[in-house]
Amino acid sequence: MVKKIVLTLFLGINFLIAQNTEYWQQHVDYTMDVAMNVENYQYDGTQKLVYTNNSPDTLNRVYYHLYFNAFQPGSEMDIRLQTIQDGDGRMMNEGASRIATLTANEIGYLHVQSLTQNGKAVKFNEEETILVVDLAEPILPGGTATFDMEFKGQVPLQIRRSGRNNREGVALSMTQWYPKMAEYDFEGWHPNPYIAREFHGVWGDFDVKITIDKEYVIGGTGYLQNPNEIGHGYEAPETKVKTKGKTLTWHFKAPMVHDFAWGADSEYVHDIVEMENGPDLHFFYKDNDEIRENWKNLQPKTVAAMEFFNKNVGEYPYEQYSVIQGGDGGMEYAMCTLITGERSFGSLVGVMVHEMAHSWFQHVLATNESKHSWMDEGFTSFISSLCMNQIMEQGKENPFEGSYKGYFNLVRSGFEQPQTTHADRYDKNFAYGVAAYSKGSIFLAQLGYVIGQDKLMESLRKYYSDFKFKHPTPNDIKRTAEKVSGIELDWYLTDWTQTTNTIDYGVKEVVADGNKTKIVLERKGLMPMPLDILVVDTEGNSSIYYVPLRMMRGEKVNPYPSLDRTVSEDWPWAYPTYELILDMPLENLAGLNIDPSQLMADIERTNNIWQAE
Repeated sequence: MVKKIVLTLFLGINFLIAQNTEYWQQHVDYTMDVAMNVENYQYDGTQKLVYTNNSPDTLNRVYYHLYFNAFQPGSEMDIRLQTIQDGDGRMMNEGASRIATLTANEIGYLHVQSLTQNGKAVKFNEEETILVVDLAEPILPGGTATFDMEFKGQVPLQIRRSGRNNREGVALSMTQWYPKMAEYDFEGWHPNPYIAREFHGVWGDFDVKITIDKEYVIGGTGYLQNPNEIGHGYEAPETKVKTKGKTLTWHFKAPMVHDFAWGADSEYVHDIVEMENGPDLHFFYKDNDEIRENWKNLQPKTVAAMEFFNKNVGEYPYEQYSVIQGGDGGMEYAMCTLITGERSFGSLVGVMVHEMAHSWFQHVLATNESKHSWMDEGFTSFISSLCMNQIMEQGKENPFEGSYKGYFNLVRSGFEQPQTTHADRYDKNFAYGVAAYSKGSIFLAQLGYVIGQDKLMESLRKYYSDFKFKHPTPNDIKRTAEKVSGIELDWYLTDWTQTTNTIDYGVKEVVADGNKTKIVLERKGLMPMPLDILVVDTEGNSSIYYVPLRMMRGEKVNPYPSLDRTVSEDWPWAYPTYELILDMPLENLAGLNIDPSQLMADIERTNNIWQAE
């Protein structure tokens, strides 16, 4: 009988990679003061934005995101929801767009009332979710500009991510709520309209004051600067908090983030857990007897998750992280997440773990999610699967089994598009979800198959260390893995992410060759891969034959140290078949198994196994 062997994932190894010396990125500093009316959910704000142009280019125009304008009938988000084949169920009501039926006091909006550059009025035009600004004077390379703005907003009914009065009764989920400067990088401007998903932002320092009804508790991005004036669980021990009037002004500062989010409710319970060697963890959840036990039990699991990610990816760079009940599911933000809280305990831990993992891949590394969503969602899914397997003691031999099943379903569906597809341009939400989450997770799991599990984890830590706060691109993770492993991987990045080529290897023929056995292997798919082949003889002895891919120009170490391994000649990709000679007679061969780990995403595994009759 062919034995199934599953690779053990070795976690917690160091790593590194040098950024191009010509690398640059823009910088923004926000100072905002907003007043929220909790009766009509409208707010007024002022914003001072200091923009530093670190690029080699002269800028004559800038762009802001006005995300709340998407939540209006007839918006691009609304029309896309009505025309895509499988609309997001959270945004639909009996198959119809919920946005389409919003009334004037239910819609979202964000309108700029005035805007100046260095004291001079500028021309600006609101194009739904993008504000186009023609500058009063160019911003030269190395120069700065100060933009002063007045704006008004209305919080929409909870539809997607942001909103008021979600299905669990949370009053305010304030995400994508302020005029946000678009990113300008080596590719140019990224003024993507808010149609469906994913974000790209400029790092900077935030100084934010929020005035709101004094009964409301706020949790979110940044460190509260006036805790003893606010109270609500933030105050120092034995401090008596005295408030006057009907409102409180909360003052937050957040260093080196590319977003600012908050949740607010008058019924929030606020718990704080101080980690011994980590950030303070804040928890905000409704004062609801039905969920209290789960939210209390969530807290030690959050500590365990933070410790896991610190060890296996890299140190979390901030001194605070908050888990906040709100939103419409789970979504990551700077220094916090908003998640729905009326879940089973396992689901609550799962969504917390996934969203917390984004803190490393989206809020510290921060790839352009719109163009490379698989690098954020996929890498987050990969590491959170490992984390859940450990902290929830799931005992899974292959923690990524669900990702592989999802990918195989997508291939069979015929709806797959390359991972280079812009996140808003997938024909189906199903195709986007699998490409970003499942196929993105497999990119790393399968990379471990190619270069070795120890080298994979070393590469992941090196990637984080070298590219944190630098907006890495797909080439950066590939080059990191190449430098760690000594294996050439351009073929892997190209075929897996830029095409829909599939992997399909099989045992075509097993025949006697004198006192030896000839195995004819077949490549049926277009994507190349190296092969691990488990060989079992009639006495139950097992060994591994390794067939490197020639274009790798290198070999991984034996992933099965308890088994003898024979390294065979390289397989040049263009050859559809390969002959492997075993030094045993055919009658002594019990069976063969291509990739016993099942970490190679072979779409037809039935032809991977041969057994003697």
